[in-house]
Amino acid sequence: MPLTPASQSTIALVVRQNTAGIEEPVTNILAFLQEAGHRVVFETDTAAYLGIPGIEAMTASEIGEQASRVIVMGGDGTMLGIARQLARYDIPLIGINLGRLGFITDIPVERMLPALGEILQGKATVEKRTLLEGRVMRGGEMIYCGAAVNDVVVARGSGAGMAELKVTVDGHFMYNQRSDGLIVSTPTGSTAYALSAGGPLLHPSLQGIVLVPIAPHALSNRPIAIPDTSEIVVEIVSGRDISVNFDMQTFACLQHGDEIVISRSPNTITFLHPEGWSYYHTLREKLHWHEYPSNDGKLK
Repeated sequence: MPLTPASQSTIALVVRQNTAGIEEPVTNILAFLQEAGHRVVFETDTAAYLGIPGIEAMTASEIGEQASRVIVMGGDGTMLGIARQLARYDIPLIGINLGRLGFITDIPVERMLPALGEILQGKATVEKRTLLEGRVMRGGEMIYCGAAVNDVVVARGSGAGMAELKVTVDGHFMYNQRSDGLIVSTPTGSTAYALSAGGPLLHPSLQGIVLVPIAPHALSNRPIAIPDTSEIVVEIVSGRDISVNFDMQTFACLQHGDEIVISRSPNTITFLHPEGWSYYHTLREKLHWHEYPSNDGKLK
């Protein structure tokens, strides 16, 4: 379905805190959007950080109920945080990159105004991304529930020995794994921690989940991609100081016998990119696939 222009709509702005020189680009975006007739609001933490008078502040739930678009200025971490909160509202997100890599905050700050103009006129590439949902079960009772755009990670503490994890998929025993932990990743997260641990890249349109062991004791214990219709159960068999991390949100105090039940979330995230955006171009740019060493050993 084609994207319709956001005419005189409410647009929320989320800005990463402690970003040097952020005032100028924020002021430019405010003026640009207000001149186009849009109502601009700040997410509450953004409003408190910037202290710009005359702009209404809204909680994430208020943004979800009232805004038609959300512009995120920051890095991928900023985007992940607000995306989890807004996933159930299915509001399109636009990312302005003020971080380092910027896989999902992909618009460079120097191009933000022309890119925003095109996107808000309906000239955009619309992309859907899946999330994971994880429930921590203890004695048959759920004691915690979290969502993840990138990954759910079960890992040992920094000063502890290996963890032993029993992994079951759709009721079928997969393995008992002794390792530093296990990454359960979405296609979005396949370019993050899972990639650094030796996992494969999954195209965002693939309906898959990848399981990547972290420093496994058995070298034959390799990453595996499974359908995203799967239910994965990770049971804590042994180990100390084991925690589960949902993107950057950590639940500690796991006990032996606890189970983390992981499945695809019923919600999805919608990203808006400039027309002509390509996932493969993003990979080339961010992972430097186009670079090769020159005679002086430097990449070019």
